Amino acid sequence: MDSFKVTYFDIAGSRGEELRLALTIAGVPFEDVRVRRPDYPAQKAQYPFPSLPVLEINNQHVIGQTNAALRYIGLAFDLYPTDRLAAARMDVIMDAVEDLRHKVSPTLSMRDPVEKSDVRQRIAREYIPHWGKGIEQYFGPGPYLTGDRPSVADIKLFVINRWISSGMIDDIPATVFDPFSKLKTAAAAIAQLPALKGRYD
Repeated sequence: MDSFKVTYFDIAGSRGEELRLALTIAGVPFEDVRVRRPDYPAQKAQYPFPSLPVLEINNQHVIGQTNAALRYIGLAFDLYPTDRLAAARMDVIMDAVEDLRHKVSPTLSMRDPVEKSDVRQRIAREYIPHWGKGIEQYFGPGPYLTGDRPSVADIKLFVINRWISSGMIDDIPATVFDPFSKLKTAAAAIAQLPALKGRYD
């Protein structure tokens, strides 16, 4: 069997957690390398682009983009469709999650509290409602995007839902995803998978 190594920051969220979850749900052992943020500046030149997470396969093949790494895992372990149209629809969801991250993440480094609050309120009021409606239209009968089997796109929705709905982002209400019942159902179904039992207790 191939060997896998995931390198990411020592946090239980964001893109690196998506790779960890995909391999965990697939039941595949992997080396989980946790980088401390103070150590990252001295290390980052060794990573592609240079950024994290990084997926390494057999200690020789390096995939340095999260969605590409997720597709690789998904195709290898039945978490990503082989049908081209179904795959394209799944890619839409995965890219849309990244779009939302690119909206919210820059606010984390904003120093002006008034500007930060204003930007986040506009994201919650204007961007997320439209974004969520777009996500919902790609679901079938559920509980997952493609039916009764989880996918790497469902994993991304679970992780972004866990972040946005945590209440830790001031001025973005923890309830902002509540109108999107299909997204919430998929996230809840991922959380209830036996492979993840006790992971976030």
